Amino acid sequence: MPTSKITEAFSMIDASNANDPNQEIVHGTSIAKELVYGQRMSRTLDNFSPEASEALQLAARAQHICRWEIPRNSYPIDRLGYLKWREELKKFHARKASEILEKVGYNQEVIDRVSFLIQKKKLKKDEDTQILEDVICLVFLEFYYSDFYEKHASEKVIDILQKTWKKMSKKGHQAALKISYSEKGLDLIKQAIA
Repeated sequence: MPTSKITEAFSMIDASNANDPNQEIVHGTSIAKELVYGQRMSRTLDNFSPEASEALQLAARAQHICRWEIPRNSYPIDRLGYLKWREELKKFHARKASEILEKVGYNQEVIDRVSFLIQKKKLKKDEDTQILEDVICLVFLEFYYSDFYEKHASEKVIDILQKTWKKMSKKGHQAALKISYSEKGLDLIKQAIA
């Protein structure tokens, strides 16, 4: 049973993400992009790891909190610019989440743990960080992958899939292979993991 604190934190995270000017059409309705993303993260985490700690549940929901405030084009459009942008985003999301968790009344230990997870520290070494990374990859594959492969050359898609696969655990791989893909989508995944 979720605590009232986590329910309040989710509401505040969702309220922040509802301000995203970027919209996504979901079942015919236009919804703030990061609001949808946060809710997809929570649902995917619930299915993938129903016993997830409260800190992990909070980190999943706040993974992209207010992401639009630091647009990709505010950094050089090259590999280095991309990496700097991603690094800055991790700190930004962790800070935004920490502010909300403090308001809700979480103790410093929980706030620090959520911040640690959002920044994806100790990937492959910390179990919760790994679960969070698996969930991020699963959300990408289920909800964003088909749009992605339609817009990019197969070589680029295969490269991204291989990088995605490398970050995932065996359990993540099993869950990824259970997702329903189009023929083209599945074919690209098979090439990537061959």
